[in-house]
Amino acid sequence: MKKTIKVVGVILGVLVVVYLFLPRYVQKALYHMGPAIDDYEWFPNRVIEAGEYHPWKISDKYRTAIVSDSIREVMEEYDPIAGLLIQNEEIIYEEYWDGYDVNSLSNSFSAGKAVVSLLVGIALDEGKIVSLDQKVGEYLPAFSSGSKKDLTIRNVLTMSSGLNWQETYTTPFSPTAEAYYGDDIASLINDLDVVEQPGKEFKYLSGNTQVLAMVVEAATGQRISNYASEKVWKKIGAKHDALWNLDREDGLEKAYCCFNTNVQDFARFGQLVLNKGMWNGQRIVSEEYITEATSPKIYLVDSESGDVVDFYGFQWWIVNYKGYQIPYMRGILGQYIFSIKEKNAVVVRLGKHRSKVYINHHPKDVYDYLDAAFLLLD
Repeated sequence: MKKTIKVVGVILGVLVVVYLFLPRYVQKALYHMGPAIDDYEWFPNRVIEAGEYHPWKISDKYRTAIVSDSIREVMEEYDPIAGLLIQNEEIIYEEYWDGYDVNSLSNSFSAGKAVVSLLVGIALDEGKIVSLDQKVGEYLPAFSSGSKKDLTIRNVLTMSSGLNWQETYTTPFSPTAEAYYGDDIASLINDLDVVEQPGKEFKYLSGNTQVLAMVVEAATGQRISNYASEKVWKKIGAKHDALWNLDREDGLEKAYCCFNTNVQDFARFGQLVLNKGMWNGQRIVSEEYITEATSPKIYLVDSESGDVVDFYGFQWWIVNYKGYQIPYMRGILGQYIFSIKEKNAVVVRLGKHRSKVYINHHPKDVYDYLDAAFLLLD
């Protein structure tokens, strides 16, 4: 017995020593055991200030929109915290779980990539970005020479950059983990190289979105949170200030993810797409950019399957559902904001998990939530 206790003690001691010599970001990753929707509570953040609040109207259908038991069982399979359905800018259905409510903040995770895309479009409309075919190196000196010198903003927008970022969520030693838990995301991005020909193959890399955010900041001279507040958040009637997680105190936004707000305010991004870039008669982003951003890039092929890319635009996913082409924002734990133009409807689902089964490049639960929504829509 004493020998066993001694062996266990030695093993624990070795593990502690190994842990102490690991990079700080790996220590954080191991301590937190993966990302969570409430991580804004311990990350440093930058505030995205809201402006005048414009509440959603409530539909006459609000009290009669009932989800069947069978649909509810499917919806609750992946630990939801919020569900919302808006049609004609009126709330038809909303529901909350697990102690969350209408004001609760939640991490967007990669759904935030679509926010960065909108900001690229606005900078383009303003002429601060001259063209999507400009070289990234015209804005970021670290990309102005070597393998990266011919990389364009369009390449990065379409996830066809050819950068050597490793998009994996199964090891704490990946660039994805370092970006999330580390404290110097700029160095991580600047050290990347182009290792495949850009503009040919789709390969989903979070580093691409961080490059875009750095381009927007260089082009506008503003922090991306401040630019988002001035150009979007204050104009689309958000109820609450949002938060963008930073890599360190007063550092850079983790722009490839980590935009934190509540379910009703997330819906405003979906409605902005339905409005073709307008909000209450004010132009936020050009219709031309919205159309291109939410159109599939069929000139690319998927690097893994070889499929034509009919499922992705400019940082927006696109699902073909029962004859409808639906752009949507997507996060790793089941953060979804769908824009259904034929129904003038926005569907939002926030939660803690999503399906690991994929159908045509989309998690299976994407179709489940759309099935549920269409049962409540005209």
